[in-house]
Amino acid sequence: MTPANPRILPYGEAALGDAAALIRARQCVAVPTETVYGLAADATDSDAVAGIYAAKGRPSFNPLIVHVADIAQAQTIARFDEEALALAARFWPGPLTMVLPLAEGSPVASLVTAGLPTVALRMPDHRAMQGLIRASGRPLAAPSANASGGISPTRAAHVAASLAGRIPLVIDDGATSAGIESTIVEPGTRRILRPGPITAEQLPGYGSGATPGAITAPGQLASHYAPAKPVRLDAERAGAGEWLIGFGAIAGDDTLSAAGDLREAAARLFDALHRADASDRSGIAVAPVPSHGLGLAIRDRLARAAHPRT
Repeated sequence: MTPANPRILPYGEAALGDAAALIRARQCVAVPTETVYGLAADATDSDAVAGIYAAKGRPSFNPLIVHVADIAQAQTIARFDEEALALAARFWPGPLTMVLPLAEGSPVASLVTAGLPTVALRMPDHRAMQGLIRASGRPLAAPSANASGGISPTRAAHVAASLAGRIPLVIDDGATSAGIESTIVEPGTRRILRPGPITAEQLPGYGSGATPGAITAPGQLASHYAPAKPVRLDAERAGAGEWLIGFGAIAGDDTLSAAGDLREAAARLFDALHRADASDRSGIAVAPVPSHGLGLAIRDRLARAAHPRT
């Protein structure tokens, strides 16, 4: 039986050892990456992967990202052409996910890919996730460690609140640095499927946008990353009963960045949404964020947070 509240262990060899034992026992554990906290399970075991979907309440048509320790492990899972190898050399380890054709004999469970002929792969740049991949000896499927559709977690406490009673363990290594999920690209079509910390300006020759209505990679649902309260965007001031999240010159009850720094805003985004959702106000308003660079990724998450749930 899963305890009502998961154990929260500080990062270290003991935490990695306990988490790896749970992974090998087909269970899920929460672990930080440089982007957000992930809910990790053995990507090669369909029962373990099913546990991720069950814990999150995630629809099974929504594929998962597989996290690997190095390029050698990645190449057992997916086929890399010259473009993909060049991206890996430039951005791995780091917050870039590539959607690639499955390798012949790829060991990942079909539930990970939602039955697609492609797989989303990332090599994380964080000691906890890297340590867990190596300690468990498995590639790890790991979406964000929160109930499906909710605000992504950037702290261990966010995970514990969202997944209480659903998972046994959270490794706590403090707040995540990037604060938003990885950029997802498809090298074969040179498309950016989800904006993120690696910006369009860093990916010359790549165009933005996924096929409308098609789920070909994680993070493409219209309503996602959503608080329980309604969210209003591009707000110059708070309306009646709203908690205002400011940016730049627009001050609020909280701010993404008083200095107008997009990197700081990305790192604070989900944490600010968690605080707003926990406030005594009935709604959330968010100040305008520029539509360039990292601002595109921030606005993408905010637009999905504000999209009505179906």
